[in-house]
Amino acid sequence: MDADGVGVTDLQQTILYIEDDPASRVLVERTLRHAGYRVLVAERGLEGIDIARRECPDLILTDINLPDLSGREITTRLRGDLRFERTPIVALTAMGYGENRALAMAAGVTGYMTKPVDVEALTEQVAFYLQGGSDSIEPAALSEAQTRYTREVVAHLEQQIRELETSNLALKRLDMMKDSFIQVTAHELRTPLTLVHGYSRLLADLPAIKSVTESDEMTRTMIHGLHDGIKRMQDIINEILTISRIMTNQIDLSIGPIDPGLIAEKAVNGLQDALRTRQVRLHFERAAWPDRMRGDSELIKLMFNNLLTNAIKYTPDGGEVFFSAQADAETIRVSVRDTGIGVARDEQQRIFDRFHTAGDTRLHSTSKTAFRGGGLGLGLAVCKGVAEAHGGTIRVESPGLDPEGCPGSTFMVTLPANLAHRRPGKL
Repeated sequence: MDADGVGVTDLQQTILYIEDDPASRVLVERTLRHAGYRVLVAERGLEGIDIARRECPDLILTDINLPDLSGREITTRLRGDLRFERTPIVALTAMGYGENRALAMAAGVTGYMTKPVDVEALTEQVAFYLQGGSDSIEPAALSEAQTRYTREVVAHLEQQIRELETSNLALKRLDMMKDSFIQVTAHELRTPLTLVHGYSRLLADLPAIKSVTESDEMTRTMIHGLHDGIKRMQDIINEILTISRIMTNQIDLSIGPIDPGLIAEKAVNGLQDALRTRQVRLHFERAAWPDRMRGDSELIKLMFNNLLTNAIKYTPDGGEVFFSAQADAETIRVSVRDTGIGVARDEQQRIFDRFHTAGDTRLHSTSKTAFRGGGLGLGLAVCKGVAEAHGGTIRVESPGLDPEGCPGSTFMVTLPANLAHRRPGKL
Protein backbone atom coordinates (compact mmCIF):
# COMPACT_ATOMS: atom_id res chain seq x y z
CA MET A 1 0.00 0.00 0.00
CA ASP A 2 1.05 3.63 -0.47
CA ALA A 3 1.27 6.30 2.22
CA ASP A 4 -2.51 6.88 2.21
CA GLY A 5 -3.41 3.22 2.36
CA VAL A 6 -4.40 3.01 -1.32
CA GLY A 7 -3.89 -0.50 -2.66
CA VAL A 8 -1.08 -0.79 -5.19
CA THR A 9 -1.53 -3.31 -7.99
CA ASP A 10 0.90 -4.42 -10.63
CA LEU A 11 -0.99 -2.30 -13.18
CA GLN A 12 -0.98 0.89 -11.13
CA GLN A 13 1.65 3.32 -12.41
CA THR A 14 3.87 5.29 -10.04
CA ILE A 15 4.58 8.99 -10.35
CA LEU A 16 7.24 10.82 -8.36
CA TYR A 17 6.59 14.52 -7.79
CA ILE A 18 9.49 16.72 -6.59
CA GLU A 19 8.17 20.05 -5.31
CA ASP A 20 9.05 22.29 -2.37
CA ASP A 21 5.81 24.31 -2.39
CA PRO A 22 3.28 22.57 -0.09
CA ALA A 23 0.19 23.94 -1.86
CA SER A 24 1.31 22.77 -5.30
CA ARG A 25 2.43 19.45 -3.88
CA VAL A 26 -0.96 18.75 -2.28
CA LEU A 27 -2.94 19.81 -5.36
CA VAL A 28 -0.96 17.71 -7.83
CA GLU A 29 -0.76 14.74 -5.49
CA ARG A 30 -4.53 14.66 -4.90
CA THR A 31 -5.29 15.12 -8.59
CA LEU A 32 -3.06 12.26 -9.67
CA ARG A 33 -4.21 9.94 -6.88
CA HIS A 34 -7.80 10.59 -7.87
CA ALA A 35 -6.84 9.61 -11.43
CA GLY A 36 -5.61 6.23 -10.11
CA TYR A 37 -1.87 6.76 -9.95
CA ARG A 38 0.41 5.85 -7.07
CA VAL A 39 2.09 9.12 -6.10
CA LEU A 40 5.40 9.60 -4.27
CA VAL A 41 6.46 13.08 -3.18
CA ALA A 42 9.77 14.74 -2.29
CA GLU A 43 10.47 18.25 -1.09
CA ARG A 44 14.10 18.46 -2.22
CA GLY A 45 16.09 17.40 -5.24
CA LEU A 46 18.43 14.99 -3.45
CA GLU A 47 15.50 13.37 -1.69
CA GLY A 48 13.78 12.97 -5.03
CA ILE A 49 16.83 11.33 -6.60
CA ASP A 50 17.04 8.88 -3.69
CA ILE A 51 13.34 7.98 -4.02
CA ALA A 52 13.68 7.59 -7.79
CA ARG A 53 16.59 5.18 -7.42
CA ARG A 54 14.74 3.18 -4.81
CA GLU A 55 11.27 3.09 -6.40
CA CYS A 56 11.97 3.46 -10.16
CA PRO A 57 8.77 5.42 -10.89
CA ASP A 58 7.07 5.34 -14.27
CA LEU A 59 7.14 9.15 -14.57
CA ILE A 60 8.88 11.96 -12.70
CA LEU A 61 7.43 15.45 -12.29
CA THR A 62 9.82 18.09 -10.99
CA ASP A 63 9.80 21.78 -10.28
CA ILE A 64 12.74 23.74 -11.70
CA ASN A 65 13.53 25.93 -8.68
CA LEU A 66 14.25 23.74 -5.65
CA PRO A 67 16.22 24.40 -2.42
CA ASP A 68 19.21 22.24 -3.35
CA LEU A 69 19.37 21.01 -6.94
CA SER A 70 17.46 22.53 -9.82
CA GLY A 71 15.00 20.44 -11.81
CA ARG A 72 17.43 20.60 -14.74
CA GLU A 73 20.26 19.20 -12.59
CA ILE A 74 18.00 16.45 -11.28
CA THR A 75 17.16 15.49 -14.86
CA THR A 76 20.80 15.46 -15.95
CA ARG A 77 21.76 13.32 -12.95
CA LEU A 78 18.98 10.77 -13.54
CA ARG A 79 19.62 10.57 -17.27
CA GLY A 80 23.12 9.37 -16.42
CA ASP A 81 21.55 6.28 -14.83
CA LEU A 82 20.65 3.54 -17.35
CA ARG A 83 17.41 2.87 -15.45
CA PHE A 84 16.10 6.35 -16.31
CA GLU A 85 17.29 6.77 -19.89
CA ARG A 86 13.74 6.39 -21.19
CA THR A 87 11.74 7.40 -18.10
CA PRO A 88 9.51 10.43 -18.79
CA ILE A 89 10.84 13.38 -16.75
CA VAL A 90 8.54 16.38 -16.97
CA ALA A 91 9.14 19.90 -15.69
CA LEU A 92 6.15 21.41 -13.88
CA THR A 93 7.14 24.96 -13.05
CA ALA A 94 6.02 28.55 -12.71
CA MET A 95 8.83 29.59 -15.06
CA GLY A 96 7.32 30.50 -18.43
CA TYR A 97 8.14 29.23 -21.89
CA GLY A 98 10.96 30.51 -24.05
CA GLU A 99 14.54 30.26 -22.79
CA ASN A 100 13.53 28.37 -19.62
CA ARG A 101 11.80 25.67 -21.64
CA ALA A 102 14.75 25.39 -24.01
CA LEU A 103 17.21 24.98 -21.11
CA ALA A 104 14.99 22.30 -19.57
CA MET A 105 14.83 20.44 -22.87
CA ALA A 106 18.62 20.72 -23.17
CA ALA A 107 18.93 19.08 -19.74
CA GLY A 108 16.92 16.11 -21.01
CA VAL A 109 13.31 16.65 -19.86
CA THR A 110 10.61 14.88 -21.82
CA GLY A 111 8.08 17.65 -21.46
CA TYR A 112 7.48 21.09 -20.01
CA MET A 113 4.33 22.22 -18.18
CA THR A 114 3.66 25.55 -16.49
CA LYS A 115 1.81 26.62 -13.36
CA PRO A 116 -0.81 27.38 -12.24
CA VAL A 117 -1.81 23.78 -12.64
CA ASP A 118 -4.86 23.01 -14.78
CA VAL A 119 -6.13 19.93 -12.93
CA GLU A 120 -8.28 18.85 -15.87
CA ALA A 121 -5.40 19.04 -18.35
CA LEU A 122 -2.82 17.62 -15.93
CA THR A 123 -4.02 14.01 -16.09
CA GLU A 124 -4.26 14.16 -19.88
CA GLN A 125 -0.72 15.50 -20.20
CA VAL A 126 0.63 12.90 -17.75
CA ALA A 127 -1.07 10.12 -19.72
CA PHE A 128 0.42 11.54 -22.93
CA TYR A 129 3.97 11.38 -21.55
CA LEU A 130 3.42 7.93 -20.02
CA GLN A 131 2.31 6.64 -23.42
CA GLY A 132 5.60 7.72 -24.99
CA GLY A 133 4.73 11.28 -25.99
CA SER A 134 7.29 14.07 -25.73
CA ASP A 135 7.67 17.76 -26.48
CA SER A 136 9.74 18.90 -29.43
CA ILE A 137 12.14 21.78 -30.02
CA GLU A 138 13.93 23.07 -33.08
CA PRO A 139 17.41 21.51 -33.44
CA ALA A 140 19.12 24.90 -33.68
CA ALA A 141 17.37 26.16 -30.55
CA LEU A 142 18.22 22.92 -28.74
CA SER A 143 21.91 23.19 -29.67
CA GLU A 144 22.07 26.78 -28.46
CA ALA A 145 20.26 25.86 -25.22
CA GLN A 146 22.65 22.95 -24.60
CA THR A 147 25.60 25.34 -24.86
CA ARG A 148 23.98 27.77 -22.41
CA TYR A 149 23.03 24.93 -20.06
CA THR A 150 26.60 23.58 -20.06
CA ARG A 151 27.88 27.05 -19.12
CA GLU A 152 25.23 27.29 -16.41
CA VAL A 153 26.23 23.94 -14.90
CA VAL A 154 29.94 24.83 -14.93
CA ALA A 155 29.24 28.23 -13.34
CA HIS A 156 27.10 26.60 -10.64
CA LEU A 157 29.81 24.01 -10.01
CA GLU A 158 32.44 26.74 -9.65
CA GLN A 159 30.22 28.61 -7.21
CA GLN A 160 29.66 25.47 -5.14
CA ILE A 161 33.40 24.70 -5.03
CA ARG A 162 34.23 28.25 -3.92
CA GLU A 163 31.57 28.10 -1.21
CA LEU A 164 32.90 24.74 -0.03
CA GLU A 165 36.46 26.07 0.07
CA THR A 166 35.33 29.08 2.09
CA SER A 167 33.39 26.86 4.48
CA ASN A 168 36.35 24.48 4.77
CA LEU A 169 38.72 27.32 5.69
CA ALA A 170 36.25 28.60 8.26
CA LEU A 171 35.92 25.10 9.76
CA LYS A 172 39.71 24.71 9.91
CA ARG A 173 40.06 28.05 11.72
CA LEU A 174 37.27 27.07 14.09
CA ASP A 175 38.92 23.70 14.74
CA MET A 176 42.25 25.38 15.49
CA MET A 177 40.52 27.84 17.83
CA LYS A 178 38.76 24.95 19.58
CA ASP A 179 42.01 23.01 20.06
CA SER A 180 43.77 26.12 21.37
CA PHE A 181 40.88 26.90 23.71
CA ILE A 182 40.84 23.36 25.10
CA GLN A 183 44.59 23.36 25.65
CA VAL A 184 44.67 26.81 27.30
CA THR A 185 41.64 25.98 29.47
CA ALA A 186 43.24 22.73 30.65
CA HIS A 187 46.45 24.59 31.57
CA GLU A 188 44.46 27.29 33.39
CA LEU A 189 42.58 24.64 35.37
CA ARG A 190 45.74 22.75 36.24
CA THR A 191 47.34 25.68 38.09
CA PRO A 192 44.63 26.25 40.75
CA LEU A 193 44.04 22.50 41.00
CA THR A 194 47.70 21.98 41.85
CA LEU A 195 47.28 24.47 44.69
CA VAL A 196 44.12 22.73 45.90
CA HIS A 197 45.91 19.38 45.81
CA GLY A 198 48.90 20.73 47.73
CA TYR A 199 46.87 22.48 50.41
CA SER A 200 44.59 19.44 50.83
CA ARG A 201 47.65 17.29 51.52
CA LEU A 202 49.07 19.84 53.99
CA LEU A 203 45.68 20.06 55.67
CA ALA A 204 45.42 16.28 55.97
CA ASP A 205 48.90 16.14 57.56
CA LEU A 206 48.06 18.59 60.37
CA PRO A 207 48.12 16.77 63.74
CA ALA A 208 44.66 18.03 64.70
CA ILE A 209 43.14 16.89 61.39
CA LYS A 210 44.97 13.57 61.61
CA SER A 211 43.57 12.97 65.07
CA VAL A 212 40.00 13.72 63.96
CA THR A 213 40.42 11.64 60.81
CA GLU A 214 41.62 8.61 62.78
CA SER A 215 38.79 8.84 65.32
CA ASP A 216 35.86 9.99 63.18
CA GLU A 217 34.73 7.89 60.20
CA MET A 218 32.73 10.71 58.59
CA THR A 219 35.75 13.02 58.58
CA ARG A 220 37.88 10.23 57.18
CA THR A 221 35.33 9.65 54.42
CA MET A 222 35.24 13.34 53.54
CA ILE A 223 39.04 13.61 53.37
CA HIS A 224 39.24 10.54 51.14
CA GLY A 225 36.43 11.92 48.98
CA LEU A 226 38.28 15.22 48.61
CA HIS A 227 41.47 13.45 47.53
CA ASP A 228 39.58 11.19 45.11
CA GLY A 229 37.80 14.17 43.54
CA ILE A 230 41.06 16.05 43.06
CA LYS A 231 42.67 12.95 41.53
CA ARG A 232 39.71 12.53 39.16
CA MET A 233 39.98 16.17 38.10
CA GLN A 234 43.72 15.82 37.51
CA ASP A 235 43.13 12.74 35.35
CA ILE A 236 40.54 14.61 33.26
CA ILE A 237 42.85 17.57 32.70
CA ASN A 238 45.78 15.32 31.80
CA GLU A 239 43.55 13.41 29.40
CA ILE A 240 42.45 16.63 27.69
CA LEU A 241 46.04 17.87 27.42
CA THR A 242 47.24 14.54 26.05
CA ILE A 243 44.62 14.36 23.30
CA SER A 244 45.15 18.03 22.47
CA ARG A 245 48.89 17.48 22.05
CA ILE A 246 48.34 14.33 20.02
CA MET A 247 45.92 16.03 17.64
CA THR A 248 48.15 19.09 17.20
CA ASN A 249 51.32 17.00 16.78
CA GLN A 250 52.91 18.56 19.86
CA ILE A 251 53.30 15.53 22.09
CA ASP A 252 56.79 14.55 23.19
CA LEU A 253 57.65 10.87 22.94
CA SER A 254 60.27 9.56 25.32
CA ILE A 255 61.25 6.46 23.38
CA GLY A 256 63.35 3.87 25.15
CA PRO A 257 63.49 0.19 26.13
CA ILE A 258 60.35 -0.76 28.08
CA ASP A 259 58.74 -3.89 29.51
CA PRO A 260 55.16 -3.99 28.14
CA GLY A 261 54.24 -6.88 30.44
CA LEU A 262 55.25 -4.89 33.52
CA ILE A 263 53.35 -1.83 32.27
CA ALA A 264 50.27 -3.98 31.66
CA GLU A 265 50.56 -5.45 35.16
CA LYS A 266 50.66 -1.96 36.71
CA ALA A 267 47.57 -0.96 34.73
CA VAL A 268 45.75 -4.09 35.94
CA ASN A 269 46.76 -3.50 39.58
CA GLY A 270 45.48 0.07 39.42
CA LEU A 271 41.99 -1.16 38.50
CA GLN A 272 41.52 -3.78 41.24
CA ASP A 273 39.08 -1.64 43.25
CA ALA A 274 36.90 -1.08 40.17
CA LEU A 275 37.02 -4.78 39.30
CA ARG A 276 35.95 -5.75 42.83
CA THR A 277 33.15 -3.18 42.89
CA ARG A 278 31.80 -4.31 39.53
CA GLN A 279 32.53 -8.01 40.15
CA VAL A 280 34.25 -8.20 36.78
CA ARG A 281 36.88 -10.90 36.39
CA LEU A 282 40.03 -9.78 34.56
CA HIS A 283 42.12 -12.54 32.97
CA PHE A 284 45.77 -11.52 32.76
CA GLU A 285 48.85 -13.74 32.67
CA ARG A 286 52.00 -11.72 33.19
CA ALA A 287 54.26 -14.58 32.10
CA ALA A 288 52.61 -14.77 28.67
CA TRP A 289 53.51 -11.17 27.83
CA PRO A 290 56.65 -10.04 25.98
CA ASP A 291 59.16 -8.32 28.21
CA ARG A 292 60.83 -5.89 25.83
CA MET A 293 60.02 -3.34 23.16
CA ARG A 294 60.77 0.30 22.46
CA GLY A 295 58.23 2.96 23.29
CA ASP A 296 57.03 5.66 25.67
CA SER A 297 56.19 3.86 28.91
CA GLU A 298 53.81 6.54 30.25
CA LEU A 299 51.80 6.77 27.06
CA ILE A 300 51.68 2.99 26.66
CA LYS A 301 50.39 2.67 30.23
CA LEU A 302 47.78 5.37 29.53
CA MET A 303 46.62 3.44 26.46
CA PHE A 304 46.40 0.14 28.38
CA ASN A 305 44.49 1.81 31.20
CA ASN A 306 41.99 3.42 28.81
CA LEU A 307 41.37 0.15 26.98
CA LEU A 308 40.77 -1.72 30.22
CA THR A 309 38.48 0.92 31.76
CA ASN A 310 36.51 0.99 28.51
CA ALA A 311 36.10 -2.80 28.63
CA ILE A 312 35.01 -2.70 32.27
CA LYS A 313 32.58 0.15 31.60
CA TYR A 314 30.70 -1.73 28.89
CA THR A 315 30.72 -5.15 30.57
CA PRO A 316 27.82 -5.93 32.93
CA ASP A 317 28.50 -6.84 36.54
CA GLY A 318 29.83 -10.38 36.77
CA GLY A 319 31.32 -10.29 33.27
CA GLU A 320 34.84 -11.02 32.10
CA VAL A 321 37.70 -9.13 30.45
CA PHE A 322 40.66 -10.86 28.78
CA PHE A 323 43.92 -8.87 28.52
CA SER A 324 46.61 -10.58 26.45
CA ALA A 325 49.49 -9.98 24.05
CA GLN A 326 51.49 -11.82 21.41
CA ALA A 327 54.80 -10.85 19.86
CA ASP A 328 57.18 -11.75 17.09
CA ALA A 329 60.42 -10.18 15.93
CA GLU A 330 58.68 -7.17 14.40
CA THR A 331 55.34 -6.51 16.13
CA ILE A 332 53.49 -6.77 19.41
CA ARG A 333 49.75 -7.38 19.26
CA VAL A 334 47.77 -6.42 22.35
CA SER A 335 44.17 -7.61 22.75
CA VAL A 336 41.47 -6.53 25.18
CA ARG A 337 38.40 -8.75 24.84
CA ASP A 338 35.27 -8.40 26.96
CA THR A 339 31.88 -10.05 27.42
CA GLY A 340 30.10 -6.73 27.27
CA ILE A 341 27.27 -5.22 25.27
CA GLY A 342 29.32 -4.93 22.08
CA VAL A 343 29.75 -2.08 19.64
CA ALA A 344 27.23 -1.19 16.92
CA ARG A 345 28.65 -1.83 13.45
CA ASP A 346 28.08 1.76 12.32
CA GLU A 347 29.91 3.01 15.42
CA GLN A 348 33.05 0.91 15.05
CA GLN A 349 34.96 3.65 13.22
CA ARG A 350 33.52 6.67 15.04
CA ILE A 351 34.32 5.43 18.55
CA PHE A 352 37.94 6.47 18.02
CA ASP A 353 36.94 10.09 17.24
CA ARG A 354 37.50 12.83 19.79
CA PHE A 355 34.60 13.46 22.19
CA HIS A 356 32.57 10.57 20.75
CA THR A 357 30.43 8.92 23.40
CA ALA A 358 28.26 5.85 23.00
CA GLY A 359 24.78 5.76 24.45
CA ASP A 360 22.52 8.46 25.85
CA THR A 361 24.45 11.37 27.38
CA ARG A 362 21.45 12.07 29.64
CA LEU A 363 22.40 8.88 31.50
CA HIS A 364 25.98 10.11 31.91
CA SER A 365 27.79 9.00 35.06
CA THR A 366 30.91 10.60 36.51
CA SER A 367 32.44 7.15 37.02
CA LYS A 368 34.66 5.85 34.20
CA THR A 369 34.17 2.23 35.28
CA ALA A 370 30.47 2.17 36.25
CA PHE A 371 28.40 0.08 33.83
CA ARG A 372 27.83 2.26 30.74
CA GLY A 373 29.22 5.12 32.80
CA GLY A 374 30.63 8.47 31.79
CA GLY A 375 33.72 10.04 30.42
CA LEU A 376 34.62 12.82 27.99
CA GLY A 377 34.75 10.58 24.95
CA LEU A 378 38.55 10.92 24.84
CA GLY A 379 39.72 7.51 26.09
CA LEU A 380 39.69 5.66 22.78
CA ALA A 381 40.80 8.75 20.88
CA VAL A 382 43.85 8.86 23.16
CA CYS A 383 44.46 5.15 22.48
CA LYS A 384 44.34 5.77 18.74
CA GLY A 385 46.70 8.75 19.06
CA VAL A 386 49.18 6.82 21.20
CA ALA A 387 49.13 3.78 18.90
CA GLU A 388 49.65 5.90 15.77
CA ALA A 389 52.34 8.01 17.46
CA HIS A 390 54.25 4.74 17.96
CA GLY A 391 53.73 3.77 14.33
CA GLY A 392 50.98 1.29 15.22
CA THR A 393 47.26 0.77 14.66
CA ILE A 394 44.12 0.11 16.68
CA ARG A 395 40.83 -1.45 15.66
CA VAL A 396 37.74 -3.06 17.16
CA GLU A 397 35.83 -6.20 16.24
CA SER A 398 32.30 -6.82 17.49
CA PRO A 399 29.21 -8.62 16.15
CA GLY A 400 27.21 -5.52 17.04
CA LEU A 401 25.44 -3.82 19.93
CA ASP A 402 23.20 -6.08 22.04
CA PRO A 403 22.74 -5.06 25.71
CA GLU A 404 20.73 -8.22 26.37
CA GLY A 405 22.80 -10.85 24.56
CA CYS A 406 26.18 -9.20 25.32
CA PRO A 407 28.18 -10.42 22.29
CA GLY A 408 31.29 -8.61 23.54
CA SER A 409 33.99 -6.77 21.65
CA THR A 410 37.71 -7.06 21.08
CA PHE A 411 40.09 -4.11 20.80
CA MET A 412 43.37 -4.92 19.09
CA VAL A 413 46.50 -2.77 19.10
CA THR A 414 49.46 -3.56 16.87
CA LEU A 415 52.77 -1.88 17.74
CA PRO A 416 56.26 -2.18 16.24
CA ALA A 417 58.51 -4.03 18.67
CA ASN A 418 61.67 -2.14 17.76
CA LEU A 419 60.57 1.44 17.23
CA ALA A 420 63.46 3.49 15.89
CA HIS A 421 64.68 6.10 18.35
CA ARG A 422 62.79 9.32 17.92
CA ARG A 423 64.12 12.56 19.32
CA PRO A 424 61.55 14.25 21.60
CA GLY A 425 59.64 16.95 19.76
CA LYS A 426 56.87 17.23 17.27
CA LEU A 427 55.56 14.01 15.73
